[in-house]
Amino acid sequence: MGKKKAGKHKPRKIPKAVYDAELFRLQTELVKLQEWVRETGARVVIIFEGRDAAGKGGTIKRITEHLNPRSTRIAALPAPSDRERGQWYYQRYIAHLPAKGEIVLFDRSWYNRAGVEKVMGFCTPAEHALFLRQTPIFEQMLIEDGVLLRKYWFSVSEEEQLRRFRSRRKDPLRQWKLSPMDLESVNRWEDYSRAKDQMMVHTDTPMSPWCIVESDVKKHARLNMMAHLLSSIDYYDVDRPKVALPKKPVLTGDYRRPLRELSTYVEDHVGAVLGDGGDIDLR
Repeated sequence: MGKKKAGKHKPRKIPKAVYDAELFRLQTELVKLQEWVRETGARVVIIFEGRDAAGKGGTIKRITEHLNPRSTRIAALPAPSDRERGQWYYQRYIAHLPAKGEIVLFDRSWYNRAGVEKVMGFCTPAEHALFLRQTPIFEQMLIEDGVLLRKYWFSVSEEEQLRRFRSRRKDPLRQWKLSPMDLESVNRWEDYSRAKDQMMVHTDTPMSPWCIVESDVKKHARLNMMAHLLSSIDYYDVDRPKVALPKKPVLTGDYRRPLRELSTYVEDHVGAVLGDGGDIDLR
């Protein structure tokens, strides 16, 4: 018999039950982290960067799923307006930085200038060079002022990125994620690689390092990134006030609910789905 052709090693995927259990454990720790941030007045900034379809959004979703949106926010800025283009480049991002007791997750960040703007020609070579010089200084200012800054680059292979794009094209719930710009990211893979390498040379500093998340397997990437984030911050359990609940609602008996006919109720769509409420009409 002939020898089998050597192929790329595929990592053994985590079983679903193990993934669910570990995700729950990490999300529980993230709740503890959030309470520590609120109690101590810490300011946390987490930057998510990487190629399109690298898994950034899915990881952000799992991180924030059980957190309080009043103190944990996602900053996903659109293309700059004409007015913003006339500002100092970092200015519109500064407006989204956290106050005391807050966590902000940047779903893409000021590093747009080092990636899509550089590759697609949305900035001049001089603006790009200035960004590479100023960014380490800008981040040093944030850190010296007490901001806990964490930067994650989600690394996906060209084959896996293309597979995910094809999957999005077939999925009616995710087709909105696919754009002509995504096609450019496929056609200009090497240009984006060079831009990323140049960015890393200038902005991967001892004070503000980049952490690379291998993301060809989404579930692995999520757990690895979340575990790393938690291990990088010296948080602790915060005592919360105990809430004593009565065994049953306390009623005085002098309240009368208004007649049902006086209010407009949402129709029983579930009853229609189950066959108990007539035909479904989704007009």
